[in-house]
Amino acid sequence: MTLASTTIAVGRPDDPAGGAYDVVIGHGVLDALPGLLGDDVRRVLVVHPRTLRSTAETVRADLEGAGVRPYLCEVPDAEDAKTVEVLASCWSVLGQAGFTRTDAVVGLGGGATTDLAGFCAASWLRGVPVVQVPTTLLGMVDAAVGGKTGINTPEGKNLVGAFHSPRGVICDLTALRTLPHADLVAGLAEVVKCGFVADPVILDVVEADPAAAVAWDSETLRDLVERSVAVKARVVTDDLRESGLREILNYGHTFGHAVEQVERFRRRHGEAVSVGLVYAAELGRLAGLTPVPLAGRHRSVLGEIGLPLGYRGDRWPALLQAMRRDKKTRGDVLRFVVLEDVAHPVRLEGPDGALLEEAYRLVSAD
Repeated sequence: MTLASTTIAVGRPDDPAGGAYDVVIGHGVLDALPGLLGDDVRRVLVVHPRTLRSTAETVRADLEGAGVRPYLCEVPDAEDAKTVEVLASCWSVLGQAGFTRTDAVVGLGGGATTDLAGFCAASWLRGVPVVQVPTTLLGMVDAAVGGKTGINTPEGKNLVGAFHSPRGVICDLTALRTLPHADLVAGLAEVVKCGFVADPVILDVVEADPAAAVAWDSETLRDLVERSVAVKARVVTDDLRESGLREILNYGHTFGHAVEQVERFRRRHGEAVSVGLVYAAELGRLAGLTPVPLAGRHRSVLGEIGLPLGYRGDRWPALLQAMRRDKKTRGDVLRFVVLEDVAHPVRLEGPDGALLEEAYRLVSAD
C-alpha cells in the first residue's frame, strides 16, 4: 500500500456463516487487492461499470503482475446493473472461462455493482470468494461491507439475494475525487444513519463542520468513513444474517426503499434514505417513542449537508404498497426501526395506519 491506511476487522474467524475479513481504508490503497484475494486464486472476474473502464484496466494490470488471470466484465451503471439478465451475463463469463471454487470475483464500483458482484460470487458453484472495491461513498460505508448481496426485481429492491461475506474490502478514498458532488452528499445519508443508531460522535462531527464532511479529501470525511465502517463491523460481527441487532442498520430504509421503488430507482439511494430517516423520526415521535428535539435534529443534520428532507405528497397508496413488500415486513405487519434516543434504536411493529399516513403528510409538507 502506498500510503498510511486503516484496517477494520469484520466478523469472527470461528463463524461458519461468514468468517472474518478486513476492510482497508485510505488513499492509494488499491494495490492491496492481490493480497486480499489470497495465494490460491488463479482467475478473477472483475465486475465494473462502464464509467470505470480505466480503473478496471489498472486492476487488470495489478492482477496480471501478481500472476492472476483477470477477466473484465463491464455492466451498466447504477441500479440498471442489478437485474437477472446482467447477472446471467456474468455467469456466462464465469462458465466460459472455467471458473472453479478457488477462483474469485471482484466488485469494482458503487453499491449496485458490489451487490451484483457479491450475488454473482454467492451463486456461482454455491459460493466463490469475492473482494469488494467500492468507489463511491455509499458503497464504502454501506453496500460493500456486511455480506449482503442481491439484485432487484420489478416487484422490489433486493428481493433476490444471499448473505455472502467478502474475503476483503478496499475503500480507496482517492476514488472519491471524481465522484459527482451530488453522489458524495447522497452517500452521507448512510453515514448520518450510523450516527443516529450507534455512534453519536458522527453527528457531532458533521454538525461541527458540514463543509468538511462533504469534501472528498478532508480528514473529516475519512474519520466519518472509518467510524461508519466500524459501526457496521460491530453490528455485522454480532448478527451476520439480520436475525436481530442488524436490523438497526435498516433505520430509514423501509420508507426509503419505497421511495426508490415508486421512483423506479431513478432517485439516488442516499437521497431516498435521507427522506426515510425523517419519516422514521416523525413516525417515532407520533408513536410517543422519539423525543421532539431528536426528531428535529434529523432535519437539521441532514439539511446542513444538503440532503432532501421531504417527498412529494401524492404517492401515499403506492408507497404503502411498496412498504408492505419490504423484506422487513412479517406477514401483513410492517416493521420499522425508530429511536428512543440517539444510539438507542427500538423496533416499532404494526403501527396504526393513521400514524403512517400522518408521518407521510409531515414529510411531504417540505
